[in-house]
Amino acid sequence: MKVMILAAGKGERMRPLTDFKPKPLLPVADKTIIEYTIDGLVASGFKDLVINHAYLGQQIEDYLGDGERYGANIQYSPEGDRGLETAGGIINALPLLGEQPFMVVNGDIATDFPFEQLKNQPKKLAHLVLVQNPVHHTQGDFGLLDNAQLVNKSDAELFTFCGIGVYDPQFFSEIEVGHCKLGQLLRQAIDDGQVTGQLFRGFWMDIGTPERLCELNDRYSTHSSVVD
Repeated sequence: MKVMILAAGKGERMRPLTDFKPKPLLPVADKTIIEYTIDGLVASGFKDLVINHAYLGQQIEDYLGDGERYGANIQYSPEGDRGLETAGGIINALPLLGEQPFMVVNGDIATDFPFEQLKNQPKKLAHLVLVQNPVHHTQGDFGLLDNAQLVNKSDAELFTFCGIGVYDPQFFSEIEVGHCKLGQLLRQAIDDGQVTGQLFRGFWMDIGTPERLCELNDRYSTHSSVVD
């Protein structure tokens, strides 16, 4: 299974740290943010990676190269300076991702999620990993039923989509390349009964602010359980 790492965001909330460097390349302990994700994927058996980029994206290519030193094969999907949003970026990269289901991972998260759990193909058009709602997103995103089906209903307990999912290419088959957000597509597919999910209770963090970056740096500097 191929994996796409989303790395095209501008990191506006990270300024001034992202004025001259893309957020995935910000340092945390002895690595960059995106390197922890790459190492975690490779350790779980995923070596064929596609990385999209936009803002300062050439720095990402120059830093990571072809992935050989990580034990990976990295291809890139450039989107120009503006980027294409989440779904738009995935659709733009479909020629690199192939005709089989693929995983997508946000490039600005930190987690010890066991990616190998997602090696099986989704039974529906998409399968998402949810987490308990963090303090900065208490409202959650989607509900999870006992049969693993996701729902949009507000009367269900809502969890947060953590930015890790597996998608059948057919999920994006009727959408042209262009600016498009993933959330609206997911909600429609959930209403159509085409999205399953699972709840992960381990470590996960959305590295969205300088404060969270500092918190993560402290964690990775003092915990020996970080993926090497």
